[in-house]
Amino acid sequence: MNYSMLPGLLVAYAEETNRSQHWRGTAMDTRTHWEKIYRTKGPEAVSWYRPHLERSLALIERAAGGTSASIIDVGGGESTLVDDLLARGYQNLSVLDVSQTAIDVTKKRLGATAEQVHWMVADITTVQLEPLAFDVWHDRAVFHFLTTMEQRIVYVRKVAEAVRPGGHVIVSTFGPEGPAQCSGLEVMRYDAEALHEQFGARFQLVESSRELHETPFGSTQQFLYCYCRVERED
Repeated sequence: MNYSMLPGLLVAYAEETNRSQHWRGTAMDTRTHWEKIYRTKGPEAVSWYRPHLERSLALIERAAGGTSASIIDVGGGESTLVDDLLARGYQNLSVLDVSQTAIDVTKKRLGATAEQVHWMVADITTVQLEPLAFDVWHDRAVFHFLTTMEQRIVYVRKVAEAVRPGGHVIVSTFGPEGPAQCSGLEVMRYDAEALHEQFGARFQLVESSRELHETPFGSTQQFLYCYCRVERED
């Protein structure tokens, strides 16, 4: 053993340990926050509720290329997107959310058909996803909660590792005129250029669009959708 390397190795180990502890703490805080939200509010009592995610569905159907495509809905929560995808015959669906309560509500609503879905209760910044497992990655209103560059870098790395080359990524956040907070948390707001910049050149922007979402409370929120194709690495 080269003992002269020990101090550097110990520093690296300490830095990695600190990072791991930081991420565990952040994930725990995130989980606690969203569990409280979902335990105290019904599905139709949150601002992002929409009976059907029509724009998401249309983009997924374009991206999937068939009902056998492997699709993940990140932050699926109590959304009806999984219901509508099952109704359209999609066979390879995964739903990830940090809240066990939200997942349980959706599984109960689906009944026996919930067995056709792969459910994951996890924080997207810490979860270990199977490499190159998905053809389509969908996220409506998770990415804008990642307010630090470190969180966003980790998220993009997860996408790059989990989505197959030629696959598609659909991410929707608050637009430039969207709210600055949601559910008591600060959020990021993006235009198409700024959101695409977060992902980089490997994610080829196919199109972007804005949607004015009407909340259950009668107010409106501007959402931005970016639809990208994942290119092969050189």
